[in-house]
Formats: sequence, C-alpha cells, structure tokens
Amino acid sequence: MYSRRKFINQLGKAGGAAMFGAFLLPEKSRAIATNLQKQNGSPSEIASDEDFWFEVQQAFTVDRSLVNLNNGGVSPAPAIVQEAMKDHLDFSNEAPAYTMWRILEPQREQVRKQLARLFNCDDEEIAITRNASEGLQICQFGFDLQPGDEVLTTNQDYPRMINTFKQRERREGIKLRQFSIPVPAENDEEIVRLFEENITPKTRLILMCHMINLTGQILPVKKVVQMARSKGIPVIVDGAHAFAHFDFDHSDLVCDYYATSLHKWLLAPHGTGMLYVRNNKISDLWPLMAAPDAMDNDIRKFEEIGTHPAANFIAISEAAAFHEGIGSARKGARLKYLTDYWVDQIIDNDRVRLHTSRDPNFACGIANVEIKDVDSGKLGSYLWRNYRILVTPIKHEEFEGIRVTPNVYTTLPELDRFADVMKEVIQKGLPEG
Repeated sequence: MYSRRKFINQLGKAGGAAMFGAFLLPEKSRAIATNLQKQNGSPSEIASDEDFWFEVQQAFTVDRSLVNLNNGGVSPAPAIVQEAMKDHLDFSNEAPAYTMWRILEPQREQVRKQLARLFNCDDEEIAITRNASEGLQICQFGFDLQPGDEVLTTNQDYPRMINTFKQRERREGIKLRQFSIPVPAENDEEIVRLFEENITPKTRLILMCHMINLTGQILPVKKVVQMARSKGIPVIVDGAHAFAHFDFDHSDLVCDYYATSLHKWLLAPHGTGMLYVRNNKISDLWPLMAAPDAMDNDIRKFEEIGTHPAANFIAISEAAAFHEGIGSARKGARLKYLTDYWVDQIIDNDRVRLHTSRDPNFACGIANVEIKDVDSGKLGSYLWRNYRILVTPIKHEEFEGIRVTPNVYTTLPELDRFADVMKEVIQKGLPEG
C-alpha cells in the first residue's frame, strides 16, 4: 500500500496548508501542464512516479472528502478548463450576438484542428458535438435503411445506442441483431469471428465499442473494420471511453465513423464530444438536424443544432493542452497502474471475480469486479452511504459487478480506502439492514 509518510512529505513540499488556495488557480494548472512535458522517463516508469502525479492531482478542484471512482460516467475538469469556460461564458454575455457568435464561435475551428491532431486525421473530418451519444446517433440515424435490413452489435453495447436501433425497428421495420462475447475477452480473432459469423445477407451496418463501458474491455476495432469492409458493411465505432484514455490514434483503427465524449478522459467541459467521419463518407451520411444541401460535403453539417453555448466548446482547447502535457502514453500507463494497484489488494480470494482482463492489450483504467454472493447494487449503495466511495453497479444479463474507474487525479491513499472496505466485505459480507 502507498506510504502515508510519503504522502505527508509531498504535502510538505507543496507548502502545507498554503497550497490549497494556490493550486486552484488556473495559472497553476497551466504551469503544471507545462512542467509535466519536461519530465523524463518511460510511460511505465512515470506511471508509478508519485511526485509526477502529485502535481497532476493538484490541478483539480475535487472534493477529497469522497472517493470518486465513477470517472467513466463524467470526469471533473482541471481548474484551468473550468476557468476558461467561465471566462468565455462571461464574455459571451457581454453582447452574445457579437461576442459569442462573431468572436468566440470562429475559434471553434482552432479546437477542431487540435482534436484532429490528437486523433491524427484531417481537421475537415472532425465535428464537435455535445457527447458520444449525439455523435453515434448522427451515424445511427444517418444511414438509409429499408424494412428488413439488419444492423449488428453485441449485447454489451451502451443502452442508449441499443435503444436508438430499437426505435428504428419500431418505426421503420429494420432488424437489430445482437450476440454475446466472452467476459473478459482476450482473443482478438475470436471477437472478429463472432462478428463475422453473425453477419447475414441482410446485414447493412455494424455498431461496435472500442472500449465497453460495462467492463472496460478493449475490442479489436481495426480487425473488425477490415473484415466488415471486405464485405461492404460500414462500421460505427463507439469510442466514448477510449479517446484520451490510452495511447492510440486513427491509424490504429482505420475506421470510417468514430464518436466519443470529451468530458470523460480528455477532461473537457461537461457536454462536449467529437465525431469523426472519413472525408469521402460525409456526403452520404444524413445529419441529425437538417442542414442545407450546400453543406452536403461539409463536416460542419453535423453541428447544425441551433443556438448553443460557445464557451463549452472553446474550453476544449485547454483540456487538449492539459492532456498533451501529460501525454497519452503516460496517461494510459498511469490509469492501468491505478487499476492494478487496487486489484492486486483483493484479487487473491476465491470470492472475487474480475470481469476485466489484466492484460494491457485488452483493458486499461476501467475494471468490473464482483464479490460472490454480494449484490452489486447493494454493495454500491453501501460504499457510498457508509464511506462516501462512488462506484457504478453493473447488472448485465450475463454478469454483474461494480465498475471502478479512477482518473489521473485519484490518489493511492484513496484507492487504499476503497480496497480496505472491499476486503472487509469479502471477509464478512454486507451488514444486514
């Protein structure tokens, strides 16, 4: 377990109580991001360097009286991102028709370029959205499908995306086909085979997760996309939990359609997302909200949502800069390190079932764990009610557990606090009542 003495010593380095006000200043967050870029060492070496991550932790304004292990839902943003959004919002309100529309809105193009650089694609292939669901639904509703046409996905995809296709079933008469995959899944070829053998002559579209929200399972996107492409079937990739979580870019995926949320692992303002559509696919994909035909080939047609706040979107820029200061490879290594840190403390018990691979090729900072004969919903409530530890209970038709998602601001003592409670429940069960 993490040394309490080391933690106290690090507090001393920061200047004791005086640090708490100073570290919340956006200037401090910006300085932290700059300093992090100067740190030497491999990602695996940096992953366990608590001095490095202590600096990262101080860039956040989180409530340390609770342990937030539900960053997979939505993550807090660093102070610099919060302050940028507030400043942009204040400026917008000076004279919105001018300050928001004429001054701030054009800055969206620079954000588009930043995101394209992170994803390693053309900036004319990036639309800025409000979340992964919006980006995915643009794709899910954007294809022309006929009654009897089939769409294919697993039974572990995000419920909102499943319901999107089910609505098309009810309204248009298409058919949704779902299939099971192993939990955990540690054989890429098996996943590709399962997708392929569930394709029928009527399959017109595939939806797949890059990283499954239930367990953190990483799926072989590139291999599935290439298999489907050989059969003329487009693949929509749900990247809600993958982008800015671990180290990859578009060249590792070669997909035509990819949607993600930016308020999870990029640490951007809440209600921000990104949609990638390959250049030569834009014209054939209908936008979710109507756009003029002059925009048929323009990625911006997917951003036609009417009046919207510019502040949220422009502040993505600060989040991207902060992410680059840490570095994708170092962030991914740290998130995997944090998962291994708490898993190692409880895994050697017959009552513990981990529904997530420990292989870094198949998982990173999200894990799903079950304690045998303990209801996961009740366990989640117990952790929050008694210890102010926030996790996500998961109940799937084939498995259950609690989803645990730390982030870069999570400290090792906070994970010790979680692991200690879990060990007690493993030994004694949940108290009655």
